[in-house]
Amino acid sequence: MFGLGWTEVAVIAIVAILIFGPKKIPELGSALGKTLRGFKDEMKNPSDETSPEEDVKS
Repeated sequence: MFGLGWTEVAVIAIVAILIFGPKKIPELGSALGKTLRGFKDEMKNPSDETSPEEDVKS
């Protein structure tokens, strides 16, 4: 996973639990998942709000 060994992943997880607390971690994971899903959907189907044609007309 990103060139990290299991010991590095464990240290990162322990630090995250110490900083955010065990109750906040699932909320952060859920928010990150929704953000990445929205970003992926927007990359596949860009909305009309940010079309390149509007940038050329301005």
